[in-house]
Amino acid sequence: MKREILINASQKETRIAILEDEILVELLVDRPSDPKHLGDIYKGIVTAVLPGMQAAFVDIGIGKSGFLHVSDVMEDVSDSEFDDNQDTKPSHRSRGSNRKQYHIEDQLKKGQEVLVQIAKEPMGTKGARLTTQLSLPGRFLVYMPYMSRIGVSRKIEEPDERKRLRRLISSIKSREGGIIVRTVGEEVSKKNFEKELTSLRRTWKRIKKKTTASKAPCSVYKEAKLTSGIIRDLFSDRIDALIIDSESEYREIRNYLKDIATDLMKRINLYKDNIPLFDAYGIEDEIADMFNPVVSLESGGYIVVEPTEALVSIDVNSGRYTGKKDPEETILRVNLDAAKEIARQTRLRNIGGIIVCDFIDMENEDNKRKVISEFRRSLSRDRAKTKAYEITDLGLIEVTRQRMSSGLFQVLSDPCAHCEGRGRVLSSETMSRKIERAIKRIGAQKGEKDIAVRVHPKVALFIMEEEKDTFAQLEKEYKLTVTIKDDPLLKVDDFKLLSLPSRKEISLR
Repeated sequence: MKREILINASQKETRIAILEDEILVELLVDRPSDPKHLGDIYKGIVTAVLPGMQAAFVDIGIGKSGFLHVSDVMEDVSDSEFDDNQDTKPSHRSRGSNRKQYHIEDQLKKGQEVLVQIAKEPMGTKGARLTTQLSLPGRFLVYMPYMSRIGVSRKIEEPDERKRLRRLISSIKSREGGIIVRTVGEEVSKKNFEKELTSLRRTWKRIKKKTTASKAPCSVYKEAKLTSGIIRDLFSDRIDALIIDSESEYREIRNYLKDIATDLMKRINLYKDNIPLFDAYGIEDEIADMFNPVVSLESGGYIVVEPTEALVSIDVNSGRYTGKKDPEETILRVNLDAAKEIARQTRLRNIGGIIVCDFIDMENEDNKRKVISEFRRSLSRDRAKTKAYEITDLGLIEVTRQRMSSGLFQVLSDPCAHCEGRGRVLSSETMSRKIERAIKRIGAQKGEKDIAVRVHPKVALFIMEEEKDTFAQLEKEYKLTVTIKDDPLLKVDDFKLLSLPSRKEISLR
């Protein structure tokens, strides 16, 4: 399978697209105006202890208090629980797992200071999910200062290599801290492990020093930004190419890899063409389609993705595909296509929690096994932890997917005021980024000198107040004159580009 990472970086937004066989499977967005906290460590203050919920609320200084369940309070874990799907972020254990029972009121008291790490981003009205089981990720290792065991990623399957890694880590590990060997740690030398472990322990010492000197609530450690984290966590010999359109980010990545993975440097490419990177690879169109509830299948069928408060339902329909003679074969073909596409859409839209998939009913038990097998195989590519249960008598497959942050739809949109929150519209910042990219496309074609942008008044106000410098830079870079005009007749998430002085609408297709 061909795997590529594309990075579109600008001052106001970084977007990372992960492609498998030239198909978009993941999209990650990072904006300075919407900082991410996953993996950050804080010195917090316990504000409430709730024995009935076996949980505590902790003020960490970022708004809503974080939620700390008793299952996330520090304790050592067995090797069997190490999973490379979540080996770079703090994890929390299932509340129903077999474990020694602790009571939250015996562990924490109101007003107590505690060192915690964010395991799940704040979402909606909920504060961050916290853990005291701290972990510091490196490229090859994850260092857990409060634990003592050694773990090896489950994705390293060769028994002899697993034994080698355990012996090697045991030889360099001191009494303090536990260690997980990550997937990219396969066949890594002792020297590289020692170097990274020394660096991680040095980071831990700085955290302890800052914790002692700081007054709670406060931040004592920030996780790497999106691009750095992706290079650290994903970029390996399993990735065929990394293409980036920012020269400064390109240099940073090369400098980072120079000492630890020189063999990967030849896979990094700086994109310099006039056509924007995501346009050249057809990704902008895929991003636009990502918000549609209906997704077409190769067979002619389609799926419908419907988020609700409690879960996400996905319905499979045969559509115009009627097959030839055997109805069961027709249904099997559609269901197999749907299994692959549902796995892709859950990754692409970052759907978390409970997902209920309503496949077309099948009579043949072998066909049912084929569908669930294909579904699980497709889900196994997901970096988030997923589990698909057996097909029920009603043809439903229940799936749970690890929820670490809000879905992409929620990140890129705002609640719609016109329908009292039942729908959503693209946010002003998202619209500003879309307009910015559209202007870059027009500028690259060098056919326009003077253009007007017609937008909803809300978006126009945002651009004039918050994006003045960005649009001034666009004018300078592409030698254009850009005029922002408010148009109350336009929808909040719509805009038009006009060529001046003719006022003819500019098509971007």
